[in-house]
Amino acid sequence: MKLPRSFHNVISYVGTACTGVSLTVFLFLVVLDALAPKERAPYASLVMFVLVPAVLLVGLALIPTGMFMEYRRVQRTGRPSIENFPVVNLNDPRQRNAFTIFTSASVLLLFLSVFGSYQAYEATESVSFCGGMCHTAMEPEYTAYLNSPHARVRCVDCHVGSGAEWYVKSKLSGLYQVYAVATDAFPRPIPVPISNLRPAQETCEQCHWPQKFFEAQLRRQVHFLSDEENSRWNIDLLIRTGGGGAGPGKVGGIHWHMNIDNKVEYIATDEQRQVIPWVRMTNRHTGQTVEFMSTESPLSDADKAKASIRTVDCMDCHNRPSHVYNSPRVAMNIAMADGLIDPTLPSIKKTGVDLLTATYATTDEATRAIQEGVLGFYKTEHPEVLRDRREAVDRSVTELQTIFKHNFFPAMKVRWDAYPNNIGHFMFPGCFRCHDGLHKSADGRVISKDCHSCHSIIAQGKPDAMQLTADRKGLKFQHPIDIGDAWEETPCYQCHTGGSP
Repeated sequence: MKLPRSFHNVISYVGTACTGVSLTVFLFLVVLDALAPKERAPYASLVMFVLVPAVLLVGLALIPTGMFMEYRRVQRTGRPSIENFPVVNLNDPRQRNAFTIFTSASVLLLFLSVFGSYQAYEATESVSFCGGMCHTAMEPEYTAYLNSPHARVRCVDCHVGSGAEWYVKSKLSGLYQVYAVATDAFPRPIPVPISNLRPAQETCEQCHWPQKFFEAQLRRQVHFLSDEENSRWNIDLLIRTGGGGAGPGKVGGIHWHMNIDNKVEYIATDEQRQVIPWVRMTNRHTGQTVEFMSTESPLSDADKAKASIRTVDCMDCHNRPSHVYNSPRVAMNIAMADGLIDPTLPSIKKTGVDLLTATYATTDEATRAIQEGVLGFYKTEHPEVLRDRREAVDRSVTELQTIFKHNFFPAMKVRWDAYPNNIGHFMFPGCFRCHDGLHKSADGRVISKDCHSCHSIIAQGKPDAMQLTADRKGLKFQHPIDIGDAWEETPCYQCHTGGSP
């Protein structure tokens, strides 16, 4: 079949090349996907069935476009852009050898290009690409992620997920991020992209199954006081995890909020969703709806009408599932409970917390200051400890330096108080955003702030004198330091800042 003369132009040639290459890539990816033993990557379908076909369509569109433009040009000038073609005679040994070499090299190059393109695509899906390419900007998040329970879950599985819509959103967002990193225009610390996060039902719930949450969990919290003896105080809590549906067990507990039998909505008046003046609860079975308004900061009808209403999901409480920065006190408690820091070293808790809380310009400055601070303290206050237990002191110094490197990033101004953590209510409002006893309905009902709704204390006190519960309701909380009844009126986070007072 003879091609029309108008086909012989550069644009149509380019379109033909795009069509041929994209068709080859498409067939290769389909075969590779069929033979690959692993589960398909989140973007694989998009690449195979959207991006590559899009290139093919562009190529097909270029062919008639070039032909039309060539036809118009010939009509105008009377001369085709390509008048004569070279004569290829494969009976000529020199031309035959040249054709064989050219064809073989082209096929090899095409195969390598296809393979390299796929490998490049795989690389952009990797954790090292997400966390390591922009080292300074992403170092805090990447470090926290590697030390999190989700360290074996890829970044893209949570931050993007599958499907074309969120892939496009993430790439458009990524363009500005590339620009910001290249021009050093990114903020420090980087704000949490709350408005850009994908709904938890499309990410978290691909692994976690809220319909199967039920029963309670036992958790021991270990605290070391800031006295010279580093007095240990244990609290054994029965966390009422509960469930959101009646399938596996009774509906109740913390996961009552999971939008299965009950739908919970709210309005937040700040970008970080820490101030919640309005809450609405709907029972999915009866259809009954109750609205609660904060008596401390009520919304006007006008503000309520223009506000954005959000439905509660996992991320409203578990907002730092993979990027947790422990406070000095929490990090010290963990290290001392695990024996990484010897709790029998005098005043090590207070000394460590004070050193970690201090402000440093760089990580190197912090590591030097921690070493000098610990050694200086024991040299001045307890020289006998430094003389007789130097190895334990040095191990403590090393662990304190490790704590700093895992939780503090001076270059990005990131530390524990840079990002609120909504689990619990110890250092941040968390549960108290709604469960503060100030959210009331029109008929007088109040969102409870009863501690026993979510957990019960079954034991508390010093290890050798633990107070045990006598009933299912649990014990009344006893503060390790006698502050009277102040803890009943003042939320925990107003006193517990996570660092030195």
